Amino acid sequence: MTATPHLTGSHTQPSSRRGPDPLDGIATTLNRAAGAAIAQATHGLSPATMMLAAFDWGIHLATAPGKQLQLASRIARDQMQLLDYAARSASGGKPQPVVEPAAQDRRFRDPAWSKPPYDLIAQSFLLCQDWWQEATSGIDGVSPHHRDMVAFTARQLLDTVAPTNFLTTNPVLQRRVAETGGMCLADGLRHLVEDFKRQARGQPPEGAEAFRIGDTIAATPGKVVWRNRLMELIQYEPSGETVHPEPVLIVPAWIMKYYILDLSPENSLVRWLTAQGFTVFMISWHNPAGADRDLDLDAYRRLGPMEAVDAIGAITGAERIHAAGYCLGGTLLAIAASAMAAAHDSRLASVTLLAAQTEFSDPGELGLFIDDAQLHILRDMMWSRGYLESGQMGGAFQILRSNDLVWSRVLQEYLMGERAAMNDLMAWNADGTRMPYAMHAEYLERLFLHDELAEGKFTVEGRTLALSSLRMPLFVVGTEHDHVAPWTSVHKIHLLTPAEITFVLTSGGHNAGIVSEPGHPHRHYRIATRAAGGAAVTAPDWLETASQREGSWWEAWAQWLACHSAQAGPPPPMGAPDKGYPPLADAPGRYVMEA
Repeated sequence: MTATPHLTGSHTQPSSRRGPDPLDGIATTLNRAAGAAIAQATHGLSPATMMLAAFDWGIHLATAPGKQLQLASRIARDQMQLLDYAARSASGGKPQPVVEPAAQDRRFRDPAWSKPPYDLIAQSFLLCQDWWQEATSGIDGVSPHHRDMVAFTARQLLDTVAPTNFLTTNPVLQRRVAETGGMCLADGLRHLVEDFKRQARGQPPEGAEAFRIGDTIAATPGKVVWRNRLMELIQYEPSGETVHPEPVLIVPAWIMKYYILDLSPENSLVRWLTAQGFTVFMISWHNPAGADRDLDLDAYRRLGPMEAVDAIGAITGAERIHAAGYCLGGTLLAIAASAMAAAHDSRLASVTLLAAQTEFSDPGELGLFIDDAQLHILRDMMWSRGYLESGQMGGAFQILRSNDLVWSRVLQEYLMGERAAMNDLMAWNADGTRMPYAMHAEYLERLFLHDELAEGKFTVEGRTLALSSLRMPLFVVGTEHDHVAPWTSVHKIHLLTPAEITFVLTSGGHNAGIVSEPGHPHRHYRIATRAAGGAAVTAPDWLETASQREGSWWEAWAQWLACHSAQAGPPPPMGAPDKGYPPLADAPGRYVMEA
């Protein structure tokens, strides 16, 4: 009698394998090569993600007759309102617009857009934009991620065909052409050719050559006092006879070079801090190449802030250090501080996080680019080179603000022929860096995709980290118009630690909001402190209670640092040769020059 196999449910148990498949390595290589080829063709976007999002939205819309009826009714209503507006406008009146552009949409602010027929063109576009916003929202069954992706894609396509982008439908551009006798178009073509040539040669944009590292920018006097394969540690010269005994370590993001915090002398955070009586140290990251593909997040932690803390203690003799991290550097600092707390290392007197996320459940529109399929294709793209090109990450940031960073530039520089004046922040923004394969893949998967740090699943050296172990005072800064680290996401650290938190919400965006020197016009910020052990406060509740102040948040930070510092005394020496930290070179050092 033949034995009947044991069944579990409706599936048979898989047979055991006697050894690895000899084709495993070849299959993996072929799969990755194919993924890398697809990534190159799609500029790093996953076609699977896009198609799944479109299918999810489309199939649920197709099975929602009520929503279809609403959208059809909306089209009919918009057409009737538009016809009524056109009739009243044609009769010489000044009818109330059917729809107003969003507050941040500056495309139709010129009075020429209020005159026929351009007012009708603008109204038609804005109504179409509103219709698509309604069509991509409020459909039951669509996953939030796919819904947001479809809405984002629809906005990008509409921005591409906006009437402001074309000569025949843009009265402001037509006026410019008439005023210049068409020379603006010739100038625009010259700008386009020049930009294309510079990009092909790997050169910075026109005008950036006026901002020279170590001369006009990144010029605060100092010495490189430590160097390893991943970073240089810069110690800046004191500008007074006394300093607070607790030095300040700044951990910048490595997605760009450190000198956004040491731009021109008048807006250098480093120079300003030294003038306030602080000894300042800065990490300058190495620009990784293919050989650095295996550098992971823990390598950045160990070779970055941890070795910097050791060096600073040896050089200054300080038992306690103020540490500040910007953007991705702030996330790394939070990880390092949590690991130190887990190891009962109390050398951090305070932690400052500048536009840095520690909780990633709501990362803003940047999260649209991160899911399992997208991460798969990014891994394949980085695997072929060992790193992610700076231009690919910069392109993602530009897409998030295509109106401001793409189409407004096309209109202004290539059609109107007007070059925007280069400044130090723009020159810095064009000086990108690469991201090593292991670190970037781990960062996207463990933090962005699975939010391991906030959920208590992130491990370092065998220990599971908990942000609740952070008990030192925290100073946390978010910016009002941050497309990289939305301030509501940055604010969520209130939910993760019982520490004293002074939270600041400053005007500006991810970069300009941080570079906010005293005396800068039109700057303001809100500030409030939650006492240690205080109740968690949500972002909307915080916004209602925080006091608003005019000016720069830098001054509030300097006062806060001083309050958490001991009495000032003589400055420490520059480096400590007898302890293995001799001055190696003048600031800004070697790594910042790497292309």
